[in-house]
Amino acid sequence: MSDAAQGAAELRVRRGRWALTDGWVMTRRNMAHLLRTPEEMALYFSLPIMFVLVFGYVFGNGMSVPEGGAYREFLLPGVFAMTMLYGMGATGTAIAMDAGRGVVDRFRAMPVARSALLTGRSAADLLRGLLELAVLVVCGLLVGWDWHRGVGRALLALALVLALRVAITWIGIFLGLAVPNPDTVGTIVFPLAFPLTAVSNVFVSPEVMPGWLGTVAEWNPLSATVAAIRELFGNPGVGGGSWATDHALLLAVAWPVALTALCAPLAVRRYQRLSR
Repeated sequence: MSDAAQGAAELRVRRGRWALTDGWVMTRRNMAHLLRTPEEMALYFSLPIMFVLVFGYVFGNGMSVPEGGAYREFLLPGVFAMTMLYGMGATGTAIAMDAGRGVVDRFRAMPVARSALLTGRSAADLLRGLLELAVLVVCGLLVGWDWHRGVGRALLALALVLALRVAITWIGIFLGLAVPNPDTVGTIVFPLAFPLTAVSNVFVSPEVMPGWLGTVAEWNPLSATVAAIRELFGNPGVGGGSWATDHALLLAVAWPVALTALCAPLAVRRYQRLSR
């Protein structure tokens, strides 16, 4: 290898280490902000627990599971995925606040890797999603939910939920950069997230929906993750036997990969334009 090629390789390695180090600093910054706002943590952790209690105990007695079994075991995997979806609001709001307050411009004036703001946000949201999952697993165990197919498959199911969170995070980042107003972002998120939750297999099986609506629900990215983790946990699943239901594990991998591949470049491009 020539001296020029070796020098270029060493430069790329140094830049990569620089980007990773700065990204970790931004991750710590975002987590510190989260810890300093306990009211926000209480809000986002209490919402999914409220769904478990309301749907599991108030409405659960009037709902049936297509393949039999306890409704709360059917419900909990859906709440896991739904919580990841509603994390989009926190992501978009935080990014919009950074953009609106000139944080991006301040970081540009410092010796900080340009990618650190986005990678730090995505890593912090992944850690936050892990904390939310830990709280929900404990809550689920307390209300009678459990996994029945071994620890390995349970960990794989949780990994699929976190993969969905990564995709949702990049959607939130793009939304926060495209609409750099925290109040507006909060207004937009609910109309986006609520239909995805309602027209899915989170609360009921698509089998009981009208034909066309059931098909839409089966191909919902949220439904793919929920169906896959129900199977991995050994919890009651949905009926129907459609292609989407039979290949839920494949779709639970394909949807997050596709959404991340689409939204991450859009977010990066928007970030570059915002920096200019």
